[in-house]
Amino acid sequence: MGFAPKQVVEEILGLLAGPGSTLRYGEGVTQLDHALQCAKFAADVTDDEETILAALLHDIGHICDPAAEQMDAEIGMVDHEGIGARFLLERGFSQKLADLVKAHVAAKRYLVATNPTYAAQLSPASTATLRHQGGPMMPKEVAAFESDPLFKDKLRMRSWDEMGKEPGMVTPPLDTYQEMMLRHLRH
Repeated sequence: MGFAPKQVVEEILGLLAGPGSTLRYGEGVTQLDHALQCAKFAADVTDDEETILAALLHDIGHICDPAAEQMDAEIGMVDHEGIGARFLLERGFSQKLADLVKAHVAAKRYLVATNPTYAAQLSPASTATLRHQGGPMMPKEVAAFESDPLFKDKLRMRSWDEMGKEPGMVTPPLDTYQEMMLRHLRH
């Protein structure tokens, strides 16, 4: 049974603006501020609505099931990227969008494995979560990640994730993305 697009958008907006939106997980911004900043960074460089929405929703797995057993007060939801991707697919979001959401952690693992200066640039919270996320990729994982058709998009998603941690940054409001989500779900 599918979900009606309007119902899904209301659910997503409710999650992003609800109690989970104020969580910080060791960062200087709330989950809502982080989502809006990432979406803004994406919209600044692309018109691709799938990519912009993936940036907005990449951490939805932290807040889509606040009663889940995998919740950790310091790092959030364990496997939030997989939980979020499945949650979005179940509600009718595209495979590409879900793949970008799922890969933002893999992109961090890839960059730590391939770029010696990247790990030093991670926030303390992101460094701490890396241990729970599998650490740096192994060579076979690196090769597989590099061969993915969405490789460059996944790295861009990661860069927006890292940039989206600025306290007080002005962003478009959450309702900016309402019509974009409806268009995506109706497509």
